[in-house]
Amino acid sequence: MIKDLTQGDIKTALRSLAIPATIGYLFHTLYNVTDTYFAGMISTEALAALSLSFPVFFLLLAVGIGMSEGLSAVVGNALGEGRRDEAVNMSKNGLLLSLIISILVTVIGLLSTDFLMRQLGAEGSYLQSSLDYIDVVILGSFFMIAGMFINALLYAQGDTTSFRNILVVSFFLNIVLDYSFVKMGFGVKGIAYATVATEFISMLYLFYRLNKTPLLGKGFYFDRPFYIHLIKQGLPPTTNMLFMALGVFIITYYAADFGQSIVAMLGIGMRIEQIAIMPIVGINIAVLSMVSQNSGAAQYERIRSIIKAALGYSLYVSIIAFVVLMLVPGQLVALFSSDPSVISEGIVFLRIEAFIVFAFAVIFIFVALLQGIERPNFIFYLSLARQIVLPLILLEIITRLTNDVIYVWLSIAFSVVLAAVVVWLYARSELLKKELSHASQNVDNREVV
Repeated sequence: MIKDLTQGDIKTALRSLAIPATIGYLFHTLYNVTDTYFAGMISTEALAALSLSFPVFFLLLAVGIGMSEGLSAVVGNALGEGRRDEAVNMSKNGLLLSLIISILVTVIGLLSTDFLMRQLGAEGSYLQSSLDYIDVVILGSFFMIAGMFINALLYAQGDTTSFRNILVVSFFLNIVLDYSFVKMGFGVKGIAYATVATEFISMLYLFYRLNKTPLLGKGFYFDRPFYIHLIKQGLPPTTNMLFMALGVFIITYYAADFGQSIVAMLGIGMRIEQIAIMPIVGINIAVLSMVSQNSGAAQYERIRSIIKAALGYSLYVSIIAFVVLMLVPGQLVALFSSDPSVISEGIVFLRIEAFIVFAFAVIFIFVALLQGIERPNFIFYLSLARQIVLPLILLEIITRLTNDVIYVWLSIAFSVVLAAVVVWLYARSELLKKELSHASQNVDNREVV
C-alpha cells in the first residue's frame, strides 16, 4: 500500500513516518553498541579494532548508501506525479544496480583493507584483529547494500515500519549471536559473523515486504535514461557519504596520534552520539519521503510546512540530548569501558558534541530537502568542505600547535556549525527557485492555450 503524503495533516504524517524510523535506527545503533560492548569484553585492542574498522567500511559502503537515497527520491517523485508504471521499472533497475555495487564493494574492499588499516596506524596483532573483523563483514556486504536499496523503495512509498520491525528483531538476535560467538572463542571475527547473519535475515524480510507492494509489479526493461537520472540524483548524496566516511577516516587518523585509548574512546563516543541524534535521523527520513512526493505534486507551500515542523521537533530532541550529554557523559562512556583515560576523554568529547546536536539536525533536514526536490548537487560541495577541506586544514594546524586532543573535537564542531548555516541558506533559496520556475512554466502553458 503506497501512502499518499501529498494530503492530510503534516505533523501527523511526519510523526507517523519519523517515529517508526527513529525506533528502527535506534535499534540499529544499539545493534552497533552491542558489537562495541562485546568487543570491550574481549580487550581494549578489540574495541579499538572495531573503531578503526568503522571509517574504512563506511567508506566502502558510501556508494550504496548514497545511491539508495537517490533511488528513494527518484521513485518518490515518480509516485507523487502519478507515474506508477515508471516507478515499477525504476525499482527493478535500482535493485539490479544494488547487485553491481555490492560486487564492486566486495572486490575493492578485500583488496584495500590491509593498506587502509596500516594508514590508520594498525600493525601487529592490532592490524590482524582489525582485518579479522572487516574482511568477514565485507564478504557479506551484498546483504547490507541490497537491504539499503530495498528499504529505499519502501521509504519512497511511505513505509518506515518494515525497517523498524526487522531492526528490532536484528538487535536481539545480534545480542544472542555476539554472546555465543565470543564465548566460543571466535573473538572479533565472531562479532563479524553475527553481523553478516543478521544482515542476511534483514534483507530477506525487507524483500518479502517489498514484494507485497505494487513496486514489484509485472514487466521489466533495462532503462538507460533512468540510470543516468539516478546517477545525477544519487551522486551528490553518494559523495556526501563518501566524504563523511573520509571525514571519519581523517579524524581517526589524527586522533590515532594521541594513543589507542583515544581511538577506543572515539568509537564509543560516536556510538553515543548516534543514539543522541537518532530521532533526528528518523525526522530526516520522514522529510525525504514527504518532500519527494510533494515535490512531484508541486506542493511547495506544503514542503515549507514540512520543513518548519521538522525543525520544531528536532529542536525538542536537541534540548533533551544536550541535557543528557552534559549531565551524565562519564556514566555513558563507562558502560563500554572501565579504562579511566577512555572515560575522562569521553566526557570532554560528549560535552562538546552536546552543543552541536541541533546543527546536525539542520544539516540533515535541509540535505533531505535538496534531495527531495531533486536539487542535490550542492550536497557535494557542502560535504567536501565540511568533511574534508575544513577538517584537514584545521587538524593539520591544530596538531602542529598543540598536543591537547580537545582542539581536535572543537575544530570538528566548528565545521558542523558552519555547514549548518550554509546549507540552511542555500536550500531555502533552491526551494524558492524551483517554485518560481514551476509558476513560470504554468504561466507559459496558459499563454499557449
